[in-house]
Amino acid sequence: MKPAPFTYHAPRELDEALELLREHGDEAKVLAGGQSLMPMLNFRLAHIEHLVDINRLGGRWETPTFGDTTITIPALVRQRQLERSPEAARLLPVLTEALHQVAHPQIRNRGTVCGSLAHADPAAELPSVLTVLDAKFTLASARGVRTVPAADFFLFHLTTALEPDELLLEVSVERPGANHFSAFREFATRRGDFALAGVAVVCEVDGGVVTACRIAAAGVAPTPQRLTDAEQLVVGQPLGPDLGAAAGAAARAQVDPTGDIHASAEYRARLTGVLVKRALADITEKAHA
Repeated sequence: MKPAPFTYHAPRELDEALELLREHGDEAKVLAGGQSLMPMLNFRLAHIEHLVDINRLGGRWETPTFGDTTITIPALVRQRQLERSPEAARLLPVLTEALHQVAHPQIRNRGTVCGSLAHADPAAELPSVLTVLDAKFTLASARGVRTVPAADFFLFHLTTALEPDELLLEVSVERPGANHFSAFREFATRRGDFALAGVAVVCEVDGGVVTACRIAAAGVAPTPQRLTDAEQLVVGQPLGPDLGAAAGAAARAQVDPTGDIHASAEYRARLTGVLVKRALADITEKAHA
């Protein structure tokens, strides 16, 4: 199928793009990579009057920055670009691991990191990863710029804190320290499919003991779900197989997913626990390397 007719806009300046969003509001959608939006338009699952293509903004919006304290990912950074970045692999390995699992290379070649976050599919990899990294989302409109933490950005299935006239300008995370270890695990029935469940885990480790931990699950709730019970259990404990098993059991007990034709609720809950256990095993191996 093909999309219903719409008016195409290709602004070359950020102010021009924001003015178009102010003028057209709910009737407009932003096009960056288009790997989620265009299929929805082609199947007529979404209908718009105006398409605002921001790809001609170029420049600084296409390049991630790795500062002394903050790592920033602007709106036009492609997933494949960040997946292949040596700096990202060194500083944010959990993001690199997750990007390897996003769909297929052809999708990652065009899809943007910010576009996936703005789309906010709870089964997608990047929302859970940016949640566990405690990211800050910079939203811009003709009215001004505001910053929203990850905990407040994802509201419901395919729903975020973005207002109709706002653009997700960039996302930023604090540069992790030397005692930061992380892992991403997911399971899908076929390579490239949405995962039945996934988990992102980051830990601060001192002398083999976990001093801080953040765990977020994908595919088990309408938004990325922080597994606080498992987090609290892990903190203050030495890394090892017993800790992973206990955290996995806590994660399994905390989630309350829905079932569908791909997996039952019970299977997804059990899978979440297994993935938490495996992710902590990965972190244990990295911390002891």
